[in-house]
Amino acid sequence: MTARLLLVPLLLLLAACQTTQLDQDFDKTRDFAAYRSFTWKEPALQYSPDDPRIKSDLTEQRIRAAVSEQLDQRGVRLAPAGGKGDVSVQAWLIVENRTDQVSTSYGGAWGGYWNGYWGGPAYTETRNVDYKVGTVQVDLFDAKDGKLVWRGSAEQIVRNNQNSPVERETAIRETVGKILSQYPPH
Repeated sequence: MTARLLLVPLLLLLAACQTTQLDQDFDKTRDFAAYRSFTWKEPALQYSPDDPRIKSDLTEQRIRAAVSEQLDQRGVRLAPAGGKGDVSVQAWLIVENRTDQVSTSYGGAWGGYWNGYWGGPAYTETRNVDYKVGTVQVDLFDAKDGKLVWRGSAEQIVRNNQNSPVERETAIRETVGKILSQYPPH
């Protein structure tokens, strides 16, 4: 019994360590097996906020290549130039500022029943921690009626540790791979 109780906090701790939060939504009435080709809905990549520090042709090329590669692996091919695909694809890169409050308590009483209690005053320090959260979102629209049929996204804390173009491309490929691992929906 106690072994099972100790397992619960461990499972909660492991769940909290997940760095990428995936999400998907889809129209359950659609036949996703019928979607065999795609085109890009212009603009292919939207940015929020529309900030020149985020907006980059290189980032757009990397995201487009990663999405095309992942869809191709799932049997959805890029339509020939000038052709019409079964779905239109649009991606979003969203960066948000967030704030968390972290409280740390110091001091207080120590000891026990037999030795008496001793110690100094207790106080709590609360500070704000600011950070950025990045979201990559991929939308698929039915080419016939223009309605959204599938949306997948990945959200994670933005870290400025991708210094080289190869590292940036690898991070984008991994993120898009996680997003499209949910497509087609089961």
